[in-house]
Amino acid sequence: DAETGQHTRRTSAYVHAIAKELVREGKFTELLTDAYVEDMTIAASLHDIGKICISDTILNKPGRLTDEEFEKMKEHTSAGRKILQDISANLGETEYQKIAMDLAGYHHEWGDGTRGYPERLKGEEIPLSARIMAIADVFDALITVRPYKRAFTIEEAVEIIHKESGTHFQPEIVEAFDRVLPELLKISERYAEAA
Repeated sequence: DAETGQHTRRTSAYVHAIAKELVREGKFTELLTDAYVEDMTIAASLHDIGKICISDTILNKPGRLTDEEFEKMKEHTSAGRKILQDISANLGETEYQKIAMDLAGYHHEWGDGTRGYPERLKGEEIPLSARIMAIADVFDALITVRPYKRAFTIEEAVEIIHKESGTHFQPEIVEAFDRVLPELLKISERYAEAA
């Protein structure tokens, strides 16, 4: 749907901006090569591919999901990783495909391992690409209208991200997010939802 298309465009651009800022700051330099950043930016558009396995009645439900529905929704991470693994098995695994699998499978993990899914990974067990994707995904989810919630203000969204620094999000990535926030807001406006 249109909302998902714009969400993937925005989050891919957010991932690129945050990753480039981390590079400028000299963070994660062994991994954040130009090729890795470009692959991650493109692969970010596949982070929710597993949602094709989730019923539209759950995806578009106006209101809070039941516990059972939420458990079903959480399956999109494993389903997405499996879809991309199957593609890699047929075509041969490239760095791009590995990054896409990591993004799809682990973008809902929490840095402290307390509330994330599907595997309750923590810290550096979570691939760097997924740690960056997590903040991009949450920021976009917070500032846009969803069937089950209003759009939060930018201030509210930033406050939530700061509150979850060190639990949900890696603090160095939150710092990079803060530095590129003006760029993220321009991206948000460029790919705003169709009215």
